[in-house]
This record gives sequence, C-alpha cells and structure tokens, in this order.
Amino acid sequence: MPLMDVTYPQGAIAPEAREALVEDLTTVLLRAERAPDTDFFRSVTWVYVHELPADCVLAAGRPVQAPTFRIEVTTPEGALSDRRRKELVGEATRVVREAAGIAEEEALRVWVLCHEVAEGSWGAGGQVVEFQALREAAAQQREKEKAGTTA
Repeated sequence: MPLMDVTYPQGAIAPEAREALVEDLTTVLLRAERAPDTDFFRSVTWVYVHELPADCVLAAGRPVQAPTFRIEVTTPEGALSDRRRKELVGEATRVVREAAGIAEEEALRVWVLCHEVAEGSWGAGGQVVEFQALREAAAQQREKEKAGTTA
C-alpha cells in the first residue's frame, strides 16, 4: 500500500507524458517492494501529482530557472531494505528525468524522499493495516500467478 507524491512546477511534464510517468513510477515502486505487479497491488499503489504554479517552486528565494522535482515515497516500515531503497531512488530519478527530458548530469534536480510508516500507524477503510498481512497477500498473489503459468 505505498503512496507517492510527485511535485513539480507546471509545464515541467507535458500533459500527455504525465499518465506514462505515473504508470512508470508505479511499476518502479512495485518492483522495489518486490510486490506482485497485479491489478490488486496496482490499485493500492497511489500516486498524487502536484503541479504547482511555476512561481511557487523556489530555490535561493527565487523561482527555479530549470524545473525541479520532489518525489515523496511512503511505505510501511520494513517494506524496503537499504538496497531496495537505493534501487527505488535510482529508478524513480531515471523515470522522472526521461519524462521531463532532463540530462543525466542534471539529475540533482530530482529529489526522492523515502518515508516509512511505523507498524500499526497506517489505516485504511477504518482499519489498521498490518504489514505482515500485506506480505501474506503478496505471497498468495505470487502463488496464484505461479499456478496459472504452470497449469
């Protein structure tokens, strides 16, 4: 049940590229979590896009000259190991760079911030979501996929 918030100045991503960006970021996050890429897990991976007026994205007290991006990723505690977090940061940066046409040497214009929610602190549908239950659901999805491909 990860969340992503993607924030950037208006005009930094073409409207027709935004849908592909969200789709690619969803894929990157599911892969980093090692979650099955199924309709169910995609349905609980939410991405919020925040396009701010260009004069509301500042550096050194002035509007940025070149677009900057902030990707905030929120996952249950323990969902990402250090290695997976590094993978997520690298791949999310690459996806944003490609969508925005940012050269690799300008990658510092993309920041990825990872946040973990402590066990027992994530609620959905009026219930506390337990990470172990999500792991079990992922394992069941993998077993269903495996059974479907070997049948």
